[in-house]
Amino acid sequence: MLFEALAIGGLGMVSALGLGVAARVFAVEVDPLVEAIEEALPGANCGGCGFAGCSSAALAIASGKASANICVGGGPEVGEAVAAILGVEVAYREPETALPDCTYGANTADLRFRYDGLSDCRAAVLLAGGQKECHIGCLGLGSCVRACPFGAISMGEDHLPKVDPQLCTGCGTCERICPKNIIRLTSVTNRILGFNQTNQCLAPCQATCPAQIDIPAYVKAIAEGRFEDALHIIKEHNPLPICIGRVCPHPCEDRCRRGLDGEPVNINHLKRFAADYEMNSGKRYKPFVLPKNNRKVAVVGGGPAGLTAAYYLARLGYSPTIFEAMPELGGMMRYGIPQYRLPKEIMDWEIAGILELGVEVKTGVAMGKDFTLQSLRDEGFEAIFMGVGAWGSRNLGLDGEDLSGVLPGTSMLIERGLRKETPVGQRVVVVGGGNTAIDCARTCWRLGAEEVTVLYRRSRAEMPANDIEVEEAEHEGIKFHFLAAPTKLVGENGVLTGLEFIRMELGEPDASGRRRPVPVEGSEEIIPCNNVIAAIGQFPDLAFLEGDEGGKQIERTRWNSIQTDDLTMATNIPGVFAAGDSVLGAATVVEAIGTGRKAARSIHLFLSGEEVAAQDNWVTSPKKQVRTISQIPGAPPAEPRAKMPELNVPQRAASFVEVELGLPEEEARREAQRCLQCGLICYKHVPGAQQQAQAGCQGCTP
Repeated sequence: MLFEALAIGGLGMVSALGLGVAARVFAVEVDPLVEAIEEALPGANCGGCGFAGCSSAALAIASGKASANICVGGGPEVGEAVAAILGVEVAYREPETALPDCTYGANTADLRFRYDGLSDCRAAVLLAGGQKECHIGCLGLGSCVRACPFGAISMGEDHLPKVDPQLCTGCGTCERICPKNIIRLTSVTNRILGFNQTNQCLAPCQATCPAQIDIPAYVKAIAEGRFEDALHIIKEHNPLPICIGRVCPHPCEDRCRRGLDGEPVNINHLKRFAADYEMNSGKRYKPFVLPKNNRKVAVVGGGPAGLTAAYYLARLGYSPTIFEAMPELGGMMRYGIPQYRLPKEIMDWEIAGILELGVEVKTGVAMGKDFTLQSLRDEGFEAIFMGVGAWGSRNLGLDGEDLSGVLPGTSMLIERGLRKETPVGQRVVVVGGGNTAIDCARTCWRLGAEEVTVLYRRSRAEMPANDIEVEEAEHEGIKFHFLAAPTKLVGENGVLTGLEFIRMELGEPDASGRRRPVPVEGSEEIIPCNNVIAAIGQFPDLAFLEGDEGGKQIERTRWNSIQTDDLTMATNIPGVFAAGDSVLGAATVVEAIGTGRKAARSIHLFLSGEEVAAQDNWVTSPKKQVRTISQIPGAPPAEPRAKMPELNVPQRAASFVEVELGLPEEEARREAQRCLQCGLICYKHVPGAQQQAQAGCQGCTP
């Protein structure tokens, strides 16, 4: 026993000695900084930060390979504690959440085949790309659900991921694991600065919208009674839905697939419904705004382009100041669109919401007279936006144009916008075929003219005016004289008495694609009238730039508009950007909004020290991106389109009260439910309807 005890004791001593030596040879010193950081971390080891656990995360933070606020599980408090250990300041970080960029699940995207026993999206991609016909959408196998460390993602009945924003920490695990890149981290900033991309499953309406509003998303929200959500979706890309819902020519509806077997969805009036819902609710829904960074941007021009730029710049944390030459903001929305289409008090309410975000305004000040580009820079403005509109009006160029009773159409509407009296005689002729001509004609009828005639040199089919505006004018008794061009203004004692015109016939198409009108010799006639209003076009009047040494350097096009890059809206002068009618010529309000948001994005990049450039995958031509479908088997049956309630014609006479009354809630929800919720090749099928193979893209053409 003694021998065994000594042997065991000796072995213990040798082991102890060996361990002592090993401890000295292989000693690992714990970095107190790493240890302190790990103590501050919650110890959850959830992996949401992208590292294997809190120990790995602490080591990465201490070595400078990760930021102090990478712990998404612990939240801002943990980030502040780690920052204090590192001795650094805590910077604001805009919250991010996961967003699935696909709405086409089992009831929309047709299946090529079903996998047997395969339940991982990454493996499915390796096997023929997945089971669905839609090659860019969600596979629906739920790998993101199983990967989310916080249980924030679930699969819905449509086999699409649903994200709970209350549980999502923005860790990015789902984004890293999705092989189709349809779920990604996003923020309000990313969304308001995001533009249509070629890898998105864009519906034809959204791809056609000049403002690129996510139309299917807000229409779906209205259908489900989520009106506030609908408004927030709209305002990510359009800050003026109350105005646009009343005056937009809605090109989106021309591409609506619901119109293939019936009438298109009443998209624009649904937008107005959501906007009116906010205004009538008695409270204003405030959008997300980043903390102020005290960087100043000058916005020259308070029309729709300038208001849009100011809105997004304010949301991005900048301090924009609008410089407006007219007494009030709104541009041609206020001074060119009559009250019966867009009431001024409604416009004022919407503009006030933009100003409340931190936008300063100076009215009655003109560039080249009261300030210059250089003086703005001297005042500390780091970037300058120009949205000065198209206020010039073309004359007829005829003998007798100086007679009393002859006036430009834009001048008349501007006088109305300034609340001045604009009396007209009993018989009025309006020359032109655009919306300005129709606005002038309907305004004159309301002012008491007994007979109003619109004279247009082409046919009804070539009129650029909105069809609905022409139809409303006809309801109000406005006469139309097509294929007629003015040749001379006649009068007595300096007063207009009539307009001579010549009949026209259509020849070959001109550069615009419309058939060129050709005079018919010997067909001259005279229309007796008291007023002739010329509404034949507007153009940017940039003469004020001549009074500004810096402004003279801004390049212009041969049409005397401001020359910019089409995608960034940057001029040839660094830090100066332009948008709206001063770039496009006389265009629509929604086009001005679209370009104003592009300019705001570029100003943000410029002031952030980043390259001012468009993304390579931007959709620059919707016609190349959107596929058409000649038929839609399995789609919900067509139902009648919702009609906007209106004042009857006797109620409109001698009154500038708004004509369109707005969709009732029940009607708006029913109309929204007509939407097919379609994308490039998918659309909403009838539940339980027999589906044909590849039905979603039957008849598709790239």
